[in-house]
Amino acid sequence: MEEGGAIAFVPEALCLLGRFLFMATDREYMQRALDLAAQGRGRTSPNPMVGCVVVRDEHIVGEGFHAKVGEPHAEVHALEAAGDAHDATLYVTLEPCCFHGRTPPCTDLIIRHKPARVVVAMPDPNPRVSGKGIFQLRNAGIEVEVGLLEDEARRLNEAFCKHIVTRMPFVIAKCGMSLDGKIATRTGDSRWVTSETARHMVHELRNEVDAILVGSRTVMLDDPSLTTRLEVGQTKDPIRVILDADDYLDPRARVFHLESKAPTWVVVPDNRTVPEANETLHIPSGPGGLDMRHLMCELGARDIVSVLIEGGGTTLASAFDADLVDKILFFVAPKIVGGRDAITAVEGEGVARMADAIALERMRATPVGEDILIEAYVRRD
Repeated sequence: MEEGGAIAFVPEALCLLGRFLFMATDREYMQRALDLAAQGRGRTSPNPMVGCVVVRDEHIVGEGFHAKVGEPHAEVHALEAAGDAHDATLYVTLEPCCFHGRTPPCTDLIIRHKPARVVVAMPDPNPRVSGKGIFQLRNAGIEVEVGLLEDEARRLNEAFCKHIVTRMPFVIAKCGMSLDGKIATRTGDSRWVTSETARHMVHELRNEVDAILVGSRTVMLDDPSLTTRLEVGQTKDPIRVILDADDYLDPRARVFHLESKAPTWVVVPDNRTVPEANETLHIPSGPGGLDMRHLMCELGARDIVSVLIEGGGTTLASAFDADLVDKILFFVAPKIVGGRDAITAVEGEGVARMADAIALERMRATPVGEDILIEAYVRRD
């Protein structure tokens, strides 16, 4: 929902009848808040990305964003910059928090500054908030309007929204494939399926997610580092999670000999320990090797909010079979590989009937260098 109306996460008593009528300037200021929020991408987890703008007499007098978990929230930065917010309008991309966590509640701070109006893009799905922040502001006599650019706000924090409610990570399935769906030739050669531009985008994705997941076959065939390599700005490596159901890994693999602040975790179905890894996770066996749903529950419990699966066809098939994938990012190269023995993007047994195929929605295609990026969400009716 883009504007006003009843909001699912807000108690019914808090919802106003009808729809809020937002002005064009309201949209401009909220868009600015969203742009600010996005500057925290990849750094705020397990917190959401939040941006805030304070406006008085049609001029921005303060703005800020949540830059890193444990640091002040967006509202703190914006109100500090504004100094005096009396009679101003505060635009914030997520309902202000109302509980003591790593930082004090933002609702208390906002009430002390006494803005005349607060415009919220979306309610906070966190059960500890879920409309309570909006209630506190309204109870203090502040006008609160909810729902401006809500769709954009939800997309920005889609991983947080899933994790805070389900305690499961938001799972992105990524692959680079030829036009006929191959990710490697019949000999296993996969360097390179896609263009340098597409590979650069993958490093940008790694810079944003909490963890990257691959199978041991991918590690042994490609010997990847699974790090983030970008030339501009500060980067971070995701936690490397490697599935090793069959004791296939070689201790000499590159992932065990990196100068990286992020750890390498190896997932096994038995009691063995992989000494080369920073940690060994013991997960029960499941279809295709390991119980992927059990693994995702474990990662979610460790506050892993987002997982990028870069594994081969078997790993992707296991994730799809377990109904874990939320979003797909398939880079399609203008190449034909051919061969019944060439590795396909999603292997496994597959469905028996076309009617049982995994349905996607909100699909869009974007040129990326010589390739096409297909982005879509798994449909769940």
